[in-house]
Amino acid sequence: MTLLISLIASVIVTLIWYLSEKARTLKTGMLCYMYWGASIMWSVDAAVEYLRNGADYFSPDITDMINDAFLGLSAITLGLVIWVIRLLITDPVAVVKRSDK
Repeated sequence: MTLLISLIASVIVTLIWYLSEKARTLKTGMLCYMYWGASIMWSVDAAVEYLRNGADYFSPDITDMINDAFLGLSAITLGLVIWVIRLLITDPVAVVKRSDK
């Protein structure tokens, strides 16, 4: 589930980054890098688990799936939090600067 959730998030953010000039201004490229990095990490993890467990890898317990889904959603949320903090610090469209006046 973590791999699936991170891949979905990676594709969505990449499409947003590619199709929207405003998204590029808001530095969504950093979000793309974080999500694709997580996807690569979990792809390697899935490959190692498959080599270790064989076909049993494709029949996980429901509790394992729920835990993996929670981990995937937590990672996506943490990526969004890091991105928002970076937006507030760099202020690419000067929103914070204008609110000081």
